[in-house]
Amino acid sequence: MENKHGDFIWYELLTADLEGARNFYSKVVGWTIASSGMPGPDYWFFNAKEVDSDKVNTVGGMMQIDSDMKAGGAVPVWLGYIGVDDVDACIGRLTAAGGTVMMPAMDIPGAGRMAMVTDPQGVPFYVIRGEGDEPSLSFASDKPRPGHCAWNELASTDPASAWTFYSSLFGWVQDGEMDMGEMGKYQFIRHGGVIGALMPKPKEMPVPMWSYYFRVVDIDAAAKAVTDNGGQVFYGPAEVPGGDFIISGMDPQGAAFNLVGAKK
Repeated sequence: MENKHGDFIWYELLTADLEGARNFYSKVVGWTIASSGMPGPDYWFFNAKEVDSDKVNTVGGMMQIDSDMKAGGAVPVWLGYIGVDDVDACIGRLTAAGGTVMMPAMDIPGAGRMAMVTDPQGVPFYVIRGEGDEPSLSFASDKPRPGHCAWNELASTDPASAWTFYSSLFGWVQDGEMDMGEMGKYQFIRHGGVIGALMPKPKEMPVPMWSYYFRVVDIDAAAKAVTDNGGQVFYGPAEVPGGDFIISGMDPQGAAFNLVGAKK
């Protein structure tokens, strides 16, 4: 199945320490992490091996925050890429809807045309028109895939405005909700299948942001690997509907991350 306009097709870590992040995520998530070999700034790929198969899927990448990025306010963070039919046309609609452009559209050989943007509440993400004919499996929309993203969650300071923005740009629709009491409503996002959810930003979260949940085989083993390798677990393992468990934490370089998986 090919990716549609509005699909999440890539995930990227901006980090202060490539080698440190490589050591951490290889042990926590189980990725094989290697340099892409592409010209320009050093860019490393996250590779996930399929269960009961020798096939390996590249599900994301990471790059070092350089001095110019740091001067511009960049901090360690996970960012998602949303595939679009036309980057420049999408930017026009995005800015008209209250979003902003952080990095103008550019062509990256071997990757495609992309731009870094924000929604009206200031949450960053990328839009991209990728090269090549192979569909992205970075977000596992077909079945649970260890090492792949399994859930995309937006914590917004204005959920109603966010719904209008993302729905108009990407065709997302609401598909049910879960009442979280004082925390508000947890509203599910459907784009073909259910791809994640939108919720009010919790008070303890410093800024509105996208969170991406990567699947691990054993959530308890992953939680132990987090603390054994210099990271922090802030929440979980906590059970979620469907029987999986989640954890939220911070890697040793300061990037917030999220994991989902079963208990063994």
